Amino acid sequence: MSISKSFFSTCIVVLLGVPLSAQTISSRLVDAKTQKGIPYATLQYGEQLGVITNEEGRFSFVLEEATLDSIYITSMGYGKKGFTLEQLQDTLLQLDPKAIELSGVYVFDKELEVEDIIEKMIENIPNNVNKTPVKQRFFLRKAELANMEKVDFGFEKSSIKELNKELMDSISRSIPRNASHYTESFGDLYKHNTDYKVNIIKAADLYDKREVGSFEDMAEHMEDIFVQNVKPGSYLKIKSGIFSEKIQVDSILDTMDDERIDQMKKVKAQMEKDSVSGLVDSQRWQFKELLGQLYFQEDSKLDLVDKTRRYDFKLSGYAEMGDAGVYVVDFWPRRSSADFKGRLYINIEDFAVMRLDFTNTQRLRNFRLLGITYRENVYKGTMRFAKLPNGRYDLQFMELADGKYFGVDRPLKVVEKNKHVKGRRKQNELKLNIDFRMNITSKWELVVFNQDEIAQNDFNNFTEDKTVRATYMPRYNPEFWEGYTIMEPNQAIRGFTAEEE
Repeated sequence: MSISKSFFSTCIVVLLGVPLSAQTISSRLVDAKTQKGIPYATLQYGEQLGVITNEEGRFSFVLEEATLDSIYITSMGYGKKGFTLEQLQDTLLQLDPKAIELSGVYVFDKELEVEDIIEKMIENIPNNVNKTPVKQRFFLRKAELANMEKVDFGFEKSSIKELNKELMDSISRSIPRNASHYTESFGDLYKHNTDYKVNIIKAADLYDKREVGSFEDMAEHMEDIFVQNVKPGSYLKIKSGIFSEKIQVDSILDTMDDERIDQMKKVKAQMEKDSVSGLVDSQRWQFKELLGQLYFQEDSKLDLVDKTRRYDFKLSGYAEMGDAGVYVVDFWPRRSSADFKGRLYINIEDFAVMRLDFTNTQRLRNFRLLGITYRENVYKGTMRFAKLPNGRYDLQFMELADGKYFGVDRPLKVVEKNKHVKGRRKQNELKLNIDFRMNITSKWELVVFNQDEIAQNDFNNFTEDKTVRATYMPRYNPEFWEGYTIMEPNQAIRGFTAEEE
C-alpha cells in the first residue's frame, strides 16, 4: 500500500472514531416460532447508539469489544430480550412473540377515550417534535426499480428508409424491461428544523452503465438520421390524436451545427465536473423530500394530523417501546376521501408519537386522458422516533415506499413539409401507434444511529465538503462497507450484478 493510501486510511479511522480493534457483529433476527426474519427491529447497544434490522431481519454493526457485554433487542409484537456478546456470534438470534396487552397493564388516574388520546397527541406536537439543532449519524439507502410492462412503437409507415420497422423494433428491444439503481450513503446530517447540511463520509452507487449508454447511443443515431434526411426550410407537423404542433426544422438544425455541438460537449464536461458536488446536493435534496413526509409536516401526503375527522380510530391495547408505555391506536378511513390506514404508538405520559405504520387504501392519484395514464398506486412506510436529552423527539428510523404507473397509448404522426421546394410540400412522413407502459417503485431506508444536540453556531459554521464522490459499483461488494455500521442489504442488492463490457 502506498504512503498516501496509508495516510488516508489512518485519517478515516481517526475521523470515524473506529478503533483498529473494532469488531463487526453480523447476524439474523428471527421469530422463534416461524423462523422468519423480523424486519426493522431495534438493537440498542448504548444510550444513544443502535441499529435496525433490514426487511429480512439481518443486521450488522461495529463495536469495540471492551465497551459492551450485551445488547437489547426490541420489536413490536415481541418480548424485549438481551443477548450477550458471545450469543451475538450465532448466525441466528430468536425472539419470542408477545401479544399486545388489551388491558390491566397500566394504572391511570383517568381512562382516556381514543378521541382524547388523538386530540392530546396533536395538541402536544409542538412540545414533542424537536426543532433544535442536532447532528445525526445516518445511513441512507434508496432503491429505484423500473419495470417496463410493454414497449411497442406500433410502426405503420415511414418514407425515410432508415426509419423502418426493423429500427423501431430494435429500439424497443434495446430498452431494458427491468432496471434497478441503488444508492447508499453514510455520514452526518446537520439539521435545524427544516434546514439541512450533509457531511458524506462514504457513498456507493450501484447501477448498470450499459443501460445509460444504450439510451445515449440510440439518441445519437436518431439525431444522425434526422440531420441527413430533413431539408433546410422545412417544418415538422406533429400530430397525436386531436393535437397538432408545427415546428420549424431550421430551429432544430441550428442546435446541431458544429458550434452548438462544441458547446454541448463543454456543457457535458462541466456537468461531469459538477457531479463531484452533485452527490452532496442530491443527498441534501433527498433529506428535504424524505423528512418533508413526516406525519407532522404541512406538505406530507399522510394527512392524518390535518384531516383527523376523515379517519376512525380504535384503541387496540397497550405495549412497551424501550422503557416507555404506549397506546396502540389503529386508524382507517371514515370515508372514501381519506387515503390511509395504519397504527400509531403513542407515549402514555407525553402523548408523543413513537412509531407510525401506514399504507394507502386507494390510489393517491389516478389520471387518465386521451391515451395517457398516470397512477400513484403505492405509498406506505414506517416512522420511528427517539427521545433526546432535551425531552423532545427526533427521527430514528424511516422506511418509505412509493409506487407509480405511467402509460401512453396514442397514435403519433410526424410529417415534414417544405414550401421552398418544387412539387408537393410533403417531403417525409412517419406514422406510429405508441403503446408504452411502465411501473416505477422507489424505496428509502433511513437509519439514525446516534444523534447529538449541537449549538446554533456549530450548525451555522459547518461547511459541506462538495468534493466527495460516490463509488460506482457494477456489482455489489460486501467488503465496501467493512468497518462501518449500516443497515444490511437485502437479497436483491446482495445479488446485484451489472458486468461491464
